[in-house]
Amino acid sequence: MKLHWQAGSRLVLLLAAIAACAPAARADWAVLRNGCRLHITGYERRGSVVILHLQGGETTLPASAVLRVEPEDVFPTAVRVPSPPPGPYSSVVTSAANANGLSRSLLSSVIRTESNFQPRAVSPKGALGLMQLMPATARSLAVRHPFDPSENVQAGAKYLKEMLGKFGNVNLALAAYNAGPGAVALYGGVPPYPETRAYLARIRREMKASQKSAPDAATGVVKVVCSPLASRCREEAAAPAEAARPDPGLGLPHSNPK
Repeated sequence: MKLHWQAGSRLVLLLAAIAACAPAARADWAVLRNGCRLHITGYERRGSVVILHLQGGETTLPASAVLRVEPEDVFPTAVRVPSPPPGPYSSVVTSAANANGLSRSLLSSVIRTESNFQPRAVSPKGALGLMQLMPATARSLAVRHPFDPSENVQAGAKYLKEMLGKFGNVNLALAAYNAGPGAVALYGGVPPYPETRAYLARIRREMKASQKSAPDAATGVVKVVCSPLASRCREEAAAPAEAARPDPGLGLPHSNPK
């Protein structure tokens, strides 16, 4: 009991220090008892449950399902600039980014990686336009003119936003955009495809270059993190089990800032 209390006390101090020092834009890892890790932007302790805030939503788990929270600052802070970033189709990129809650530098980097800003680009596999929409994806997004820059970028940004909501992580969302959500689901993280790894690495380079020339409040730094799927972790952690009873020794504070 004494050892359990000491472990809980250390966790309280650790989490309090994390909360006090948290920057305006950050992310943490919630480590669950079932071995999974969830990428979170904050949490709240409410009695016997913990509410974990994720990119695009939140999930509620028994407090006993969460072992600890580990800090991981992967969101770089940057100065917002009022004018659109320089470059091709800047107004189109800015409009689509704002409409979908994405970073301009992230969206620009995806477009440059996908088509190098060629609005009539067609890949050997049939992907179309600036954001290289596959025909089936374009149909599902009601795209009528895939070579129209505005329509293409708006649809691509919407799809990228959907992938962010589905996987809760910029890295996994980009991997799903490149390799398909089925591949990310199959491998439980970034697929081990050389093309996909190179794709993420190039977007990382493009984002760094674009942020130097036009600072932007980015949604995240792209780095390969092969974490388990957030949905699978939540389902397993929330499943009724003997170990899911409230654990007073967990030591999670009431909340932390998002």
